[in-house]
Amino acid sequence: MTLLARVAVVDREFCKPNECLKECVRFCPLVRSGKEAIKFDEEANRPLISEDICTGCGICVKKCPFKALTIVNLPDELEERCVHRYGANMFKLYGLPIPKKGLVVGLIGPNGVGKSTALRILAGEIKPNLGDYEDPPSWSEIIRFFRGSELQPYFQRFSEGKVKVAFKPQYVDKIPQVVKGKVGDLLNKIDEKGKLNEVVEALDLKAILDRDIRVLSGGELQRVAIAAVTIRKADVYIFDEPSSYLDVKQRIKVAQLIRSLVREDKYVLVAEHDLAVLDYLSDQVCIFYGKPGVYGIVSNPHGVRVGINLYLDGYLPDENLRFREKPVYFRLAPHSSVSIKEKRAASWSDMRVKLGSFELEVASGEVHRGEIVGILGPNGIGKTTFVKLLAGLLEPDEGYTLTPGLKISYKPQYIAPLTSQTVREVLTKINQHALTEQWILAEVIKPLGLEPLLDRPVDTLSGGELQRVAIASCLLREADLYLLDEPSAHLDIEQRLAVAHVLNRIVEEKEVAAFVVEHDLIMLDLLADTLVVFSGSPGVTGRASSPLGLREGMNKFLKEVGITFRRDPNTGRPRVNKEGSWLDRYQKELGEYFYISAEIEAK
Repeated sequence: MTLLARVAVVDREFCKPNECLKECVRFCPLVRSGKEAIKFDEEANRPLISEDICTGCGICVKKCPFKALTIVNLPDELEERCVHRYGANMFKLYGLPIPKKGLVVGLIGPNGVGKSTALRILAGEIKPNLGDYEDPPSWSEIIRFFRGSELQPYFQRFSEGKVKVAFKPQYVDKIPQVVKGKVGDLLNKIDEKGKLNEVVEALDLKAILDRDIRVLSGGELQRVAIAAVTIRKADVYIFDEPSSYLDVKQRIKVAQLIRSLVREDKYVLVAEHDLAVLDYLSDQVCIFYGKPGVYGIVSNPHGVRVGINLYLDGYLPDENLRFREKPVYFRLAPHSSVSIKEKRAASWSDMRVKLGSFELEVASGEVHRGEIVGILGPNGIGKTTFVKLLAGLLEPDEGYTLTPGLKISYKPQYIAPLTSQTVREVLTKINQHALTEQWILAEVIKPLGLEPLLDRPVDTLSGGELQRVAIASCLLREADLYLLDEPSAHLDIEQRLAVAHVLNRIVEEKEVAAFVVEHDLIMLDLLADTLVVFSGSPGVTGRASSPLGLREGMNKFLKEVGITFRRDPNTGRPRVNKEGSWLDRYQKELGEYFYISAEIEAK
């Protein structure tokens, strides 16, 4: 019989002891029989669950009015792998990724299962306590814990102060709060390698060197933060979500710059949610799985192709463990450039609009019911302007937008939490059946993971939580056309896959149409039937094409970016070819940038 260990977690954000009747303590069967399986800690003002006494019956979990408690049973032998715990009834991490010199190790998994914690431990910001938060171990005990693995010499050098780390944090928007001055001056001060000019050119930073860091956009802050890390002399380089806020071309340039660090024979670790970018820059990947906010487990390292495929499959054969119910599959053959849809939902004419010094030209086109149109192009090229034209928020200087009388639902790019209403109140106000109709619950609310958020005020939500509420709000409105501007921003891989599934289902079931602005090419491949491709000069001029077939549109866009994709033979997912590889050169010669079709390959 397998012995079980319990992990009990009290979510500090959800727990509101001043607004409940302490149901968790009152209804516990063990407490009623005189055992202190759960007691109320007056000093901490929250319940304290004894994992040794608790039987895992789950009554306290069900009785908690704010869904603040989680109790999970795990195999007892897993406790031997516990690397860190934040405190009593708090998150627990099992295992660590293993850094390797001269290789980029990628971390893949949903938010809340320990990727950032693992990176902070490897960066020296957190000293691993091996689960003993009351009496943390010494360095000699930590080194002994990792004996026989490559982490033993790594932590040995850490304990001796012989490891220098350069760390790019996850939340770059907080940088202006702690750093002041002009970009060029700040980067010059920390240029330890003498490679600033080279990095500035690689990341297109020349235009913002004279700007104050307080006025930079999210994408500009991200590139400055990455530059600041790569120009330092360090033994370990760590990047937490380096592609956030960046367009496709910028993501590839960042990936190329990170890969250049491998030539210096350094440790490089990257946590990333864009699978195409992770695939392109990593040599090995470690999969993180578990229950977000409760516990996380780190898999053994795998080769990048095998590791990402295992993640998509949701099954680890070396551990005989399934962590996702259904595998993720990609279409091996995208739709042709001629739309297979028969019912036209809307059309628009050639349009022209001028906003200050920026001018956008839009080619005429049409969208059909049951069709999802992806919108693809660099930042500052007019994608959001185009969507606002379709939404009726802007009027063109020339031409007309959509067929009159259409019901349109729009999710903007930037979302502000402007209300203190709960998520439940917001969703019910939009659609009174949002939380009662089974189809909506099964196809929208549950897949987007909104059930735990229903009683949370909107103005207390994180960026990712707010994004999911905004997506649900958009899709719950009755409309002929849904417009979503960058729905994957702030979302992890699992949430992106869920959004793609939800949107596909709604467009198919309701026979409506949708436009999606997106920088994640994997998500676009899952979503789009056709593509509107933007070209031009960012911030100056933009040109939007008519809707093109997925392969035709991807070819047009990727040719401008200068990268090629192939299809993974097992999962069908798009994979970026290494620049200058035989396949990269061959596909460019053929003009097949997205992938080589079976017909061409046969020839």
